[in-house]
Amino acid sequence: MSCLVLIEAHDSISEVSAETLTFARSLETQIDAVVVGSADVVLGQLGEYGVARVFQAGGEGFAAFAPAAWAAAVVAAVEAAGATIVIAGGSPRGNEVLAHVAARRDVLMAANVVTVEQSEPLQVSRQVYGGAALEVMELSDGLGVFSVAGHACAPAASDAPTTPQVHDVAVSPTSSDLAVRVARTEAGAPDESGNLKSAKVVVGAGRGAGSADGFGELMELTDLLGGSLGVSRVVTSLGWRPHHEQVGQTGSRISPDLYIPCGISGAIQHWAGCSSAKTILAINSDPDAPMVTRAHYAVIGDLHEIVPAINEELRRRASA
Repeated sequence: MSCLVLIEAHDSISEVSAETLTFARSLETQIDAVVVGSADVVLGQLGEYGVARVFQAGGEGFAAFAPAAWAAAVVAAVEAAGATIVIAGGSPRGNEVLAHVAARRDVLMAANVVTVEQSEPLQVSRQVYGGAALEVMELSDGLGVFSVAGHACAPAASDAPTTPQVHDVAVSPTSSDLAVRVARTEAGAPDESGNLKSAKVVVGAGRGAGSADGFGELMELTDLLGGSLGVSRVVTSLGWRPHHEQVGQTGSRISPDLYIPCGISGAIQHWAGCSSAKTILAINSDPDAPMVTRAHYAVIGDLHEIVPAINEELRRRASA
């Protein structure tokens, strides 16, 4: 059994690829990587994560992201490496490319895998219903294709770093491979909430904030804890806060040490984005809210009374 990992990288490998490489080591097999474009910039990092061989596919057809073209490169790398498993991070890009790979090889694909249950036959557990349940799935013989759920494990360098061998993969995307591709990219709005995905503390805000003017105490709590602000989908839909602060299935998936959802009911779509938090302290006026029943700790009451009291105590301790 050998494993090929699709790497997403720019100046360095992405966090989701670092998590996937760490996950791959749990398979206890040789780890190879495929990079679309030049691997020179990330070669050292890949060695730190224990990658034995790197297969790189370059050329004009890969100048912009095109999922079918990337899939052609991955399939060529699978054949060159003799891989029996190919995996990627469970990002939009990773899932899309692997779906094309599975279709080309006429095999099953599992998305958002959290554990490998057994190797022969290959069985995996994956998140379904927005992370509310796990499904055990048996993958096809010949080539196992799956993406790894975000925050399924923490990224960690290997205890046995390597010096990867680099191999060029000869592949020329067809016109149909390039029919769907990125035409242009634009800079997004600055993230005033800080790096939400990597924050150790996240303060969440939902409809209970009341209005666009109801975030003052929550922002103060965020500052006092040195964290980031995350919000529910309804908050962004109402225009109270920008989309880059959204936590959930259609927003950011977070894995902080502490998550404090305030006035968030905890719909399944939001839970999909925060279920990996190590400790959840919910503040909500409804004792039966899903977020309260799933939280490790809960305070029942109006967030506009509770949060100012917490802030006052934090300021008192800071000045003591």
